Amino acid sequence: MKVLFFTGKGGVGKSTLSAATAWQLSQTGYCVLAVSFDPAHNLGDIFGVKLTHKKKKFTKNLYLQEIDLETAASEYVRTNVSLLTEVYGYLQSFNMDKYFKVLRFSPGIEEYAALTALEKILKNEVSKYDYLVIDTPPTGLTLRMLALPRITLTWVDQLIRLRKEILNKRYTIHNLKGKYEPRGVQLAYKEEDDPVIRKLFQLREKYSEVNDILQGEKNSVAIVFNPDYLSLRESERLIKGLKDLQFPLRVAFNNKLTDENNEIALEVEAKLLSAGCPKRIERVPLIPHKGISGYMIEHNLTASFL
Repeated sequence: MKVLFFTGKGGVGKSTLSAATAWQLSQTGYCVLAVSFDPAHNLGDIFGVKLTHKKKKFTKNLYLQEIDLETAASEYVRTNVSLLTEVYGYLQSFNMDKYFKVLRFSPGIEEYAALTALEKILKNEVSKYDYLVIDTPPTGLTLRMLALPRITLTWVDQLIRLRKEILNKRYTIHNLKGKYEPRGVQLAYKEEDDPVIRKLFQLREKYSEVNDILQGEKNSVAIVFNPDYLSLRESERLIKGLKDLQFPLRVAFNNKLTDENNEIALEVEAKLLSAGCPKRIERVPLIPHKGISGYMIEHNLTASFL
């Protein structure tokens, strides 16, 4: 399965182009899952259907889904509170469990919730679809979400090292005084008996797999921008962030082109190329449209991803 991320400043048309790309790929016979992580959620509006946190079949080859970050965050917290309560059950006597309940409001929860939702899709849908097309959230959240696997792996490696030191010290104490049992709970002193270190190794495996997929050859990031200076500045920040994260930026779409803005379009493209934008820049003309009915994009958006 190939993964296509569409990112860019709000309003540049990334939802439209990601939806159109998913549609065009499905029309050529590929099985496609289009997913929106953008809180604004335009995917359902574009296709004229009501979407939820669960995927929905639109045509024979096209499935749609809108990730509800509130629901994802609640699921993430609920899962981790259950894990913490199970692993550190003996701390309930110190009323530690009440602190777990405020995790929903902690910094970074939304990013981890989005990443967890993405990880589930990558794990469960990889064999079902040829393409996964993702409409990303705003720039800052997108970069933080994409950075989390590498950041988490760094922290997990450190936590594994510290946990091993704790177990070694417990083992030494055990040999001297016997097993320590606070309030009747026997603490592990061997790695194979310790639920914490087992969970850390599970997390390491999970985030390693996600990181390998995101930085792999089957992953593509497409930047969508408009021929204007505000879009230019946001795209420059995106290019730098993706370069720092070592993500494969494969194509850029200069969207909403007209004869009137062609001069500034050339200037914006030149500046983005000097900033590290891929040499493949696709120009997508502005389609005059009035009313609430949908319209078809005739421009072939799939050539860069086949």
